[in-house]
Amino acid sequence: MDTSLIQNLINPPLLFFLLGMIAVLIKSDLEIPQPLPKLFSLYLLLAIGFKGGVELHHSGLGLDVVGSLSAAVLFACIVPVFSFFLFKWKLDIYNAGALAATYGSVSAVTFITAVSFLQDNGIDYGGHMVGALALMESPAIIVGVMMINFFKTQEETKSTSRRGTLGKVLHEAFTNGSVVLILGSLLIGALVNEKAIAGLKPFTDDIFKGVLVIFLLDMGLVAAKRVRTLKAAGGFLLVTGIALPIFNALLAIYVSSLLGLSQGDSLLLTILAASASYIAVPAAMRIAVPKASPGIYVPMSLAITFPFNILVGIPLYLYLIQLING
Repeated sequence: MDTSLIQNLINPPLLFFLLGMIAVLIKSDLEIPQPLPKLFSLYLLLAIGFKGGVELHHSGLGLDVVGSLSAAVLFACIVPVFSFFLFKWKLDIYNAGALAATYGSVSAVTFITAVSFLQDNGIDYGGHMVGALALMESPAIIVGVMMINFFKTQEETKSTSRRGTLGKVLHEAFTNGSVVLILGSLLIGALVNEKAIAGLKPFTDDIFKGVLVIFLLDMGLVAAKRVRTLKAAGGFLLVTGIALPIFNALLAIYVSSLLGLSQGDSLLLTILAASASYIAVPAAMRIAVPKASPGIYVPMSLAITFPFNILVGIPLYLYLIQLING
């Protein structure tokens, strides 16, 4: 298997994502008609959740599973804390908190792309990592809102609507559609028998790559269009949108080596730590932090961090993991 960084970059899903971005840059009329992208998104979450449940059923629970899940939750709680202080250096507490939640949470599409990347390279991973994806979705949202509330003035903190708002955020975080679907699919995959697994294989496995490349083509179109909204954001946010994921990735690679995780699990933990949410967090922030600007935290995650991780981050992180592991 050729595991060089250059070879890892030549991967169909990554190249189709790049094609979508190029189509926008050359002002092509290429588009994926709605609501197909939403349908593809639901399919990918269902398929990856089900396959993760099947793998978990085969592998069972062990110390490596507990270690991986614990590390994932720890990252989801710590990353938004130091991210908040980083963004607070240049922004108000509302936008700093929203960005902290964004970079503490995860991107399911980035995770799914990393899973496909591992499969293309013949590298195994644990099904429990799908559970890590679901577990990391919500804590960062809660921590981000808590950081904002902590730094508010005393008068603002005493707002009578605070309790109701926090309750809505918690409900949004734990009942988010992507979380419900992927956890439910994970549970179903872990419970069904081998005959049922074989019956679903044409749906969950055989067409997976085809759906993924079309979905990433659409994501490339969307990401490139969002880049235009960041022109007034300034150099700080542009640099941070790449530097922060790299820092988080290096931290996750180090933790993975301490835990003795496999290459596949190490990459998935790394990409979870390095990714940023552009679906769950914006939905929650609209309720919890209306003073934060979606024009900052949505384009940063979708137009900077997401393309970087898809095109460069995934192959780069695997290269570093393999370099460290010899």
